[in-house]
Amino acid sequence: MDVFFNEDARRDRKAFRDFVQREILPAADRHDREQEISRDLIARIARQGYLGATVPKDFGGMGMDLLAFGLLSEELGRGCAAVRSLITVQTMVTQAIERWGTEEQKTRWLPQLASGEKIAAFALTEPEYGSDAGGIQTHIGSVNGKLVITGVKKWITFGQIADLFLLMGRHQDKLCAVLVERSSPGITVKPIKDILGVRGSMLAEIQFDQCAVAGTCLLGSSGFGLTTVAFTALDIGRYSIACGCVGLAQASLEAAVDYTKTRKQFNAYLREYQLIQEKIADMVTDIRAARLLCFRAGYCKKTKNPNAFRDMMIAKYYASNMAIRVAAKAVEILGANGCSREFPVERYYRDAKINETIEGTNQMLQTMISRYGFNDYAED
Repeated sequence: MDVFFNEDARRDRKAFRDFVQREILPAADRHDREQEISRDLIARIARQGYLGATVPKDFGGMGMDLLAFGLLSEELGRGCAAVRSLITVQTMVTQAIERWGTEEQKTRWLPQLASGEKIAAFALTEPEYGSDAGGIQTHIGSVNGKLVITGVKKWITFGQIADLFLLMGRHQDKLCAVLVERSSPGITVKPIKDILGVRGSMLAEIQFDQCAVAGTCLLGSSGFGLTTVAFTALDIGRYSIACGCVGLAQASLEAAVDYTKTRKQFNAYLREYQLIQEKIADMVTDIRAARLLCFRAGYCKKTKNPNAFRDMMIAKYYASNMAIRVAAKAVEILGANGCSREFPVERYYRDAKINETIEGTNQMLQTMISRYGFNDYAED
């Protein structure tokens, strides 16, 4: 695995882990119970530079490459899935602006997002359209040089506190992406509470009622909102989630191993039983396999390999399934304690289940990955 990383990357990983141990892990359970991340913690994360992890240094970011960002996502995932999701959506929006924004848009937004002065959200999903992103119905009209937005977005991560929305809508029957400030008139935010897992991600339903923004807020060209802007964001989002799932599974493994060292049944520690050893062996193997898939995806993206899109999907599909398997085994090893809030593995299991759905359900990814299988392995 280390063949992918130089000494600087290994040093970065230690720094990421130290920060997570010090600042993130102690607050993870509170994020779940209170269903929010405190502004104070977000400010501390911003001071580390993580909200601008991949933003170029010229715009005030850290300029991380994809491999380093993957390590950051893994360590944050090990600490708290909600914090990882904050970094994920922030990076999805900054990557889209960096890739498709005008110089004016990049100069205006990237420094503010990198510093944490502004929090971003990716507004794609609607009440009736999730996996079928091409069917979204949010309407974007043109009136006196302005773009007027009407529609509803739902399940928007950190929509409760976002200052900037990267919104996907339909303009002249073409899908396009628009940067919308929260302060724009006609926006109503409704918090979504009591979800299964990743409860600190501050989900919201956002209603846009004749919300007018300047025509210069269009990101990229009209008609290419889904195939260019959205796919750029979703690509990095899937990669971050995949790496975060590796971290979540690693946390599940560590909790299970610690438990087997101290828990006795029938006068023997749990770690002495073959059935427990089998579970731990499967957990270790699953995690290492998923981590290698993530490394490959990050390396392909970094080197502009044309198969990067495929490998990002495969990494997200495998890692999110893997995280559920590993977290479930951790719950089983802890028994009744695994179902109690006194131990973190019940939260890990709930958080893992959410990752099956976000940034493309695993069923949709199966369908998309299968196309590569039919094309790549069909006989002539």
